[in-house]
Amino acid sequence: MDFNSKGAKKFADITGQLAQNQQPQNQFGIVLDGEVVSSPYVSSSIAGGQAQISGSFTQEEAQGLANMLSYGALPLSFEESSVQTVTAALGGDQLRAGLLAGAIGLALVIIYLVAYYRGLSLIAIASLLVSAALTYVIMSLLGPTIHFALNLPAVCGAIVAIGITADSFIVYFERVRDEIREGRSLRPAVERAWPRARRTILVSDFVSFLAAAVLFLVTVGKVQGFAFTLGLTTVLDVVVVFFFTKPLMTLMARRKFFASGHKWSGLDPKSLGAKAPLRRTRRPSGAAAGPVETKEA
Repeated sequence: MDFNSKGAKKFADITGQLAQNQQPQNQFGIVLDGEVVSSPYVSSSIAGGQAQISGSFTQEEAQGLANMLSYGALPLSFEESSVQTVTAALGGDQLRAGLLAGAIGLALVIIYLVAYYRGLSLIAIASLLVSAALTYVIMSLLGPTIHFALNLPAVCGAIVAIGITADSFIVYFERVRDEIREGRSLRPAVERAWPRARRTILVSDFVSFLAAAVLFLVTVGKVQGFAFTLGLTTVLDVVVVFFFTKPLMTLMARRKFFASGHKWSGLDPKSLGAKAPLRRTRRPSGAAAGPVETKEA
């Protein structure tokens, strides 16, 4: 070890004091990152600014000690490119801004549903409220268990999930309206539309959940909060659509307001451009099988 003139003087003074003591009081501790990497003893004052550690070292031990001693003398320097102070109040403001953005997004979705689907929007709004309640309850229960915190990225995941959830309702509603356009009444339309809408909803939610799972596994920190919220709300979307939206739609189809195709129900056959109602033709009783011949007068 080589010292400059100022360091050489200080090193000579301290080694002179240590040399006056007996072991282990005469040991010189070399500390790196809070750990003692070497503690050689001093037998006499070391002057001249040069020091050497001797002993029964193997080649590997000597090289390792030399590397650790050199590590503390690497010529590193840092420059401050920018300094930003973040207070706890700022984090709270960002979270409130995120929640406000989510509320605005939810309000816009509701306005669109009411304007386009009219009476059907009541089913969608009720389903959204159920989904929001389930999300809040599960997050409250999981928070202390897995140390989940509702930070700004998690709020962003919930905002994105609003669109995913609303999309599931729209898929089902459009399938029902397609069946009505084909001339079917509401109750058969609801049941015939469900299998096709169910497949579309499952595929769409599976893709969203897969993306959230991959994002959760390959990222760290706050991005995992976004992925976790997105995945959780996607799973809840399937639960709500299967166990709440579909049964509620079946019940509403029995109500006169929807079954009669009221113009404010969102299922008015006339406004949807429906075909004539489908009817089965019945063969007159006693008629012989085979084609019916006609004669001109």
